[in-house]
Amino acid sequence: MRTAIIFIVLLAVCWAKPFHQRGLFDFMLEDEGSTPDIDEGGDPTVTFPPFVPAGPMCPFRCQCHLRVVQCSDLGLENVPKDIPSDTTLLDLQNNKITEIKDGDFKNLKNLHALILVNNKIKKISPAALNPLTKLERLYLSKNNLKELPSNMPKSLQELRVHENEISKVKKSVFDGLSHMIVMELGTNPITSSGIENGAFQGLKKLSYIRIADTNITSIPQGLPSSLTELHLDGNQIAKVDLDSLSGLRNLAKLGLSYNNIATVENGSLASIPHVRELHFDNNVLTQVPAGLAEHKYIQVVYLHNNKIAAVDVNDFCPLGYNTKKASYSGVSLFSNPVQYWEIQPSAFRCIYERSAIQLGNYK
Repeated sequence: MRTAIIFIVLLAVCWAKPFHQRGLFDFMLEDEGSTPDIDEGGDPTVTFPPFVPAGPMCPFRCQCHLRVVQCSDLGLENVPKDIPSDTTLLDLQNNKITEIKDGDFKNLKNLHALILVNNKIKKISPAALNPLTKLERLYLSKNNLKELPSNMPKSLQELRVHENEISKVKKSVFDGLSHMIVMELGTNPITSSGIENGAFQGLKKLSYIRIADTNITSIPQGLPSSLTELHLDGNQIAKVDLDSLSGLRNLAKLGLSYNNIATVENGSLASIPHVRELHFDNNVLTQVPAGLAEHKYIQVVYLHNNKIAAVDVNDFCPLGYNTKKASYSGVSLFSNPVQYWEIQPSAFRCIYERSAIQLGNYK
C-alpha cells in the first residue's frame, strides 16, 4: 500500500510543468498571499501592481527632511522638477537660476518660505507665484531683478529684495498685500521720483521697512502709520522737514545715518512721539536736533561725525529736574567740533549713567 502511494506522488510530479519566472518578485508569491492566474497554456501567471515609493521623491542632489527641501549651492540653472507637494520651505540660494517661469511652483500650495538669494534672476513671470497661496516669506536678495515681482501672494508677510537693480517702486505691486510686516529694499538704484506716490499706503500691517544705500533724496511720503522701524541709512537725504515724518506715531526706531542732513526743522520730531532710538550720525548737522527734550521715551541718540559746534543746556533734557522722562542709555557726540569741556554738566541732568555719554575731541 505504501509503495502505491509513493508511486502516485512521483507520477504527479513528473506530469507537472516546469516553473517559469515571469517577474522579478515571483518568488514572493507565497508570502504575499497572491493567487496566480492561469493563462491559456495552463501556466500560472501573476500580475503585480506598479511599484509605488514609500514617500514623495526628493529632487536629484537636493536634501529633503520634514517638508524642507534644500537645493542650495548646487549650480542649478533652473528650478528643480518634482518638488514634493507638501514642501513648506524651499531653499534655492547660491545657484545660477536666471528666470522663474510659469509652472516652476505649480504644485507647491503649502509652501511658506521661498529662498532665492544670490542667484542670477532677471525675470519672474507674472503668473509664476500664483500657486503659492500660503507663501509668507519671499527672499530675492542679491539677484539681477530690474523690477519688483508682480502678483505676489496676498499671504506674504516678509519681502527681501535688497541688492538688485530695481529703480522704481510702483503702488500696484503692493495692492492687496495687507499682511506684509517686513520689507527690505536696500542697495537698489531707487530714486525719490522712482517711488510712486502712496506706494506703501496699502500695507496696513507693515512694521519694518529698510530703504538704505539707494539714491533717494527725501524721506518717502505716505508710509503706513503701523511702522515701528524705518531705516533710511546711506542715502542722499538733505533735510528733515515738518512733513517728513507725518503720521508715523508708532515709530520707535529711526535710522538716518550716512546721509547729507544739515537741518532738522523745529517740530518735525513731534510727529514721532514714541520714538526710542534716533540715528543721525555721519551727517552734516550743525546743532542738536530740536525737540529731543520734549520726548518722554527717547533713550538712544547717535549724533557723532557731524558738525555740531555747541550743545545747549536744554538740548537733551526737559526744564526742571522732576519732569518724567525715560533715561538715556546712549548719547554719542564724538567727532564733532564741540569742545566737551565747554558743555555744561547740567545739559545731561536727565542721564543717570556717565557711561551713556560718549564725548571726545574733534579729530
